Amino acid sequence: MADRVYAGQPADSFGFQHILYRKADRVATVTFNRPEVLNCVNYPMLVELATAFHDAAFDDAVAVVVLTGAGDRAFCTGADMREQQQFVERPRDYYKWMGVFIEAHEKLRNIGKPTLARLNGLVVGGGNEFNLSCDLAIAADDIYIRQVGASHGSVAAAGATQWLPLVVGERRAREILMLNEEIPAQTALAWGLVNQVVPRDQLDEAVAAMAQKLIAKFPEIMRYTRQHLNFWKDFSWHQTIGHARDWLAIHNTSTEVLEGVQAFADKRAPDYAGLHDRAEQDQSPEYPHGAPLRSCSHCGVKHLPAQFEFCGKCGGKL
Repeated sequence: MADRVYAGQPADSFGFQHILYRKADRVATVTFNRPEVLNCVNYPMLVELATAFHDAAFDDAVAVVVLTGAGDRAFCTGADMREQQQFVERPRDYYKWMGVFIEAHEKLRNIGKPTLARLNGLVVGGGNEFNLSCDLAIAADDIYIRQVGASHGSVAAAGATQWLPLVVGERRAREILMLNEEIPAQTALAWGLVNQVVPRDQLDEAVAAMAQKLIAKFPEIMRYTRQHLNFWKDFSWHQTIGHARDWLAIHNTSTEVLEGVQAFADKRAPDYAGLHDRAEQDQSPEYPHGAPLRSCSHCGVKHLPAQFEFCGKCGGKL
């Protein structure tokens, strides 16, 4: 008999470097496996996630998919800021990165089987978007959830802005996305961000119990139920994700992103006041040293910042 094309592969056959992948007892468990950096996602991890989700979708022996993080400090803390620093220099490359981020979410959301987020630690930024992509979530009682885009020079435009209003309501969604405050596990439960909160030492037991409840359902009916439940998520996502991808790539040229990335590298708080001060002083908040309007009469170089008094190429006085 020919090999089955539409079938899963052994979990240990992929050789993943950035995630853990396990299949047992009708449950596929996908684990963000970068605990040394709080399980933040980089490009290679996103590629591996999409591959694992694709395999779990095709494997008829898998009935439920669990998504979690390695260790006990973090579920996932969003994008790897060290990797993101390169996009300040090559901003259009962010469009490519965003493509694999979108693909991973598409594979997860359209996996055709119930998905369960096991929230074992910090759930921050893009990590919460992975939580929101799952059908259900169970959290340890000592974790918190937080969106951070407005505080760190980005926008939660790939899931959180589309889905939080559906999950927690309009006003709470605005509070989460605008204030960027920590949401403790019990508050997350009250708001509907998670389905259960349990003591940390009972997390695995609770996840296993929920998985068994989901396994004991008709798979085709479950798939069709998910398809309809995903209608508003899919509608809002597909109406916005394309221009969000473009806008985020373009936005990497802004001083806000530059300040956010530099603040992370310097291990300091971003200078929000400085951006406001430049605007109040009739200086362009979009350019740290003024718009690139000046030219050098000595060497002919163009597009020098308006506040420069000397040419950055030849040193001549402007």
